[in-house]
Amino acid sequence: MDTQSFIEQKIKEIKEKVGDKIAVNALSGGIDSSAVAVLGHKALGEKCRNIFLNTGMMRLNEPETIQQRFKEIGIDVEVIDVSDRFFEALKGQEDGEEKRKIFRDTFYKVLGEAVKESGAQCLLQGTIKPDVEETQAGVKTQHNILSQIGINPEEQYGFTTVEPLIDLVKYEVRELAKALGVPETRFNTMPFLGPGLTGRVIGEVTREKVEIVRKANNIVEEEIMPLKPFQCLAVLFKDKATMKGDENAQGRNYGDIIAVRCIESKDARTAEVTEISYEILKRIVKRITTEVPGVIKVVYDITPKPPSTIEYI
Repeated sequence: MDTQSFIEQKIKEIKEKVGDKIAVNALSGGIDSSAVAVLGHKALGEKCRNIFLNTGMMRLNEPETIQQRFKEIGIDVEVIDVSDRFFEALKGQEDGEEKRKIFRDTFYKVLGEAVKESGAQCLLQGTIKPDVEETQAGVKTQHNILSQIGINPEEQYGFTTVEPLIDLVKYEVRELAKALGVPETRFNTMPFLGPGLTGRVIGEVTREKVEIVRKANNIVEEEIMPLKPFQCLAVLFKDKATMKGDENAQGRNYGDIIAVRCIESKDARTAEVTEISYEILKRIVKRITTEVPGVIKVVYDITPKPPSTIEYI
């Protein structure tokens, strides 16, 4: 890919599609939406409004970090707290695919309201090729896939979409983001699934469960990031494990189970497991079981892709 030619082409394309109207970029803080934020800013200037929906499913301190990083390069980001709506929508839901669809529908309903309120008619978003491939293949629904599966965003949510990265895979987006001047903390950030920590809680999503996996995920990233993997993460299981407790207590005592996953990949289509030293794994176990209340068992997932996907649900 000729990065500079691609940038020029996409800036022109965004200008033509948006015209003299206002556009909104759905910024999640990941590399894809961050690249689109800078492309939109270069193409439209102040006519591109960047909105970060705080769904309650983000990593530790993510909204504040993203707002500050983009402010440093002259791009304002508006953070809107909509966490109550997401937790309410997900209440009682346990199936992974249903949770993804509920997240998608809630995300675009809320976003559609924000787009309408701003006077915009066009949404910029960082959909990339693997998102489309996995959704169309029935592997799992990516929350940012609409028209590709027959959903008309203009009819259903009130806006048209512009997806400048739709033909790219992850490593190409990383090259693009670096050339665009996206903050290094963004273009070198690990992939983070669109539905956020919704996808890292197996079973029903509650504030309490999200807080557990958020803390565990932060520990995993702190300990493994020096190895520079493609992606690492923590997942909270639905079932609980027996814990050793007071021998005089009546019945069993149970605690939460966290799975740790770390993989190497170029484009997220295939992945191999990172060979982490036993010392690092022991440190992760000690930190999670002492710093995250209620967690008593930590396992390391060594399954490649295929047969598994990178995320659990």
